[in-house]
Amino acid sequence: MFQATKEIFREEGLPGFWRGNVPALLMVMPYTAIQFAVLHKLKTFVSGSSKTADHINLSPYLSYISGALAGCAATVGSYPFDLLRTILASQGEPKIYPNMRSAIFDILRTRGFRGLYAGLSPTLVEIIPYAGLQFGTYDTFKRWCMAWNNLRSSSISSTTGDSLSSFQLFICGLAAGTCAKLVCHPLDVVKKRFQIEGLQRHPKYGARLEQRAYRNLFDALHRILKSEGWHGLYKGIVPSTIKAAPAGAVTFVAYEFTSDWLESIFTST
Repeated sequence: MFQATKEIFREEGLPGFWRGNVPALLMVMPYTAIQFAVLHKLKTFVSGSSKTADHINLSPYLSYISGALAGCAATVGSYPFDLLRTILASQGEPKIYPNMRSAIFDILRTRGFRGLYAGLSPTLVEIIPYAGLQFGTYDTFKRWCMAWNNLRSSSISSTTGDSLSSFQLFICGLAAGTCAKLVCHPLDVVKKRFQIEGLQRHPKYGARLEQRAYRNLFDALHRILKSEGWHGLYKGIVPSTIKAAPAGAVTFVAYEFTSDWLESIFTST
């Protein structure tokens, strides 16, 4: 990771670390909105209550299933921006696409509209366990924290055991994001291989990934294992976890507080 940081800064300067940031922002806004909206609807339907406080009482397997379905819906709704982000971040110097617009037009010209959804199948295969684990373990960690708070509050005759602090919510989100990323990272590697297949890059960045290099998900896993070994499926695991875990934790904390704030507004009017 440190070598990559040094090389990116030397070759591309400080802006190189923000390459693909615009499509990343355009992706994360609809992705997060769709994900939490679908998640809330599913939990409301199952629990019979729209209050988030009642959703924590759902059984663990329902939390996992709701998270997986919400992740699938969000992925389909925002996938083209995820593809563009990966391509723009992977092209290196000299640039093949100077901006997002040129990348979109070239993909549409060479691969058609389906090209904007290249790698969607392995992405959905990845997001089902990833989102399920992330939301399922987050709810589990929240229940553990609440039980610990109740145990501690009963010993000091306090009545605040059911409420979690922002720090506790952050830790729950951090742990959930770390667990999900460590388990599902190999599928993320395969997804990105499909997204950048055929991308023209300077030879110094390694061999070009040919068009249709992999027939399907299982063929990609087999080829990576055969040519790169098990460590090939975990390339980039450190920076990926460093990014995903705290980002997920902040998202969970922001969602919890925003959801409580909106509930207080609508219930008081």
